Amino acid sequence: MLAYVARRLALAVGTLLAAVLITFLLVHASDSTPGAVRLGAGATAEAVAAENEALGWNRPLYVQFADYLGDLFRGDLGTSLIDGRDIADDLADRLPVTGFIALFATLLSGVVGILVGVTAAVRGGRLGKGITTGSGIALSLPAFWVGVLFVYLFSLQLGWLPATGYVDFSVDPATWFQSLLLPVLTLTVGGAAIVARTAAAGMREALAQEHIRTLRAMGTPQWRIRYVHALRFASVPVVSTLGIQFIALFGGSVIIENLFALPGLGQASQNAASASDFPALVGVVVIATAVVVVVNLLLDLLVAALDPKVRAA
Repeated sequence: MLAYVARRLALAVGTLLAAVLITFLLVHASDSTPGAVRLGAGATAEAVAAENEALGWNRPLYVQFADYLGDLFRGDLGTSLIDGRDIADDLADRLPVTGFIALFATLLSGVVGILVGVTAAVRGGRLGKGITTGSGIALSLPAFWVGVLFVYLFSLQLGWLPATGYVDFSVDPATWFQSLLLPVLTLTVGGAAIVARTAAAGMREALAQEHIRTLRAMGTPQWRIRYVHALRFASVPVVSTLGIQFIALFGGSVIIENLFALPGLGQASQNAASASDFPALVGVVVIATAVVVVVNLLLDLLVAALDPKVRAA
């Protein structure tokens, strides 16, 4: 197990460094320069060149990258070219928004999806077919369309939840929860459908296993066979699906954050890209990649703990 953990940890570090390097190279391949961004469209070529020199843009690329890594290890992501704000502080404020949305949506998708999927596999018949059909329909609905529908229903018609905006937890916990509820429900529709299909397929496979038939022959209670032995067997693909889903939700939050006007990492990445704010854009990539790498590492370790065959691979 220790050797497996060491391999996965080395891979995680390598993935993070590769992502930082690729983003760094792509930024330097851009037609724009930080001097032009900071001074604006009306700046002269001489002023832009002088600003680039002052910012160190003309130094060798490997020197710039080495300096950036050194600053990164100290927790310094630089300052924004647009407003001069410290990027680390800005992203620290935005990270919980995206993180909680992805986390709550993943947890709710897991609970709903497992209940629905296990029910479909265990009950079968028309109920199972109906659940399978319903999950297919839910899976095909675009998240943006679902979000608009929920805003119309729960905000404009019923007035239960705010349509847009965000309130920090430290200001008002109840309003904070309300501001996250619609985005979470929007993402849960498709997420629960994916988990339900995975759980149903896993449970059907588990219930067909030889050791499950042996337990039935021994007179083991049905509830224990289904919800202890079979569910444990089916948990590996479900856990993998939930981990991948969290990563997808965390990395693809731009549409939902724009729809609900949430100040998260997705909004920050869009703002940085549209303004050619290179340090801010690289900072978003670094933070998002670090979160994804850590979650993926934890997912690998959890799956390995559930399935000994993975550790031996």
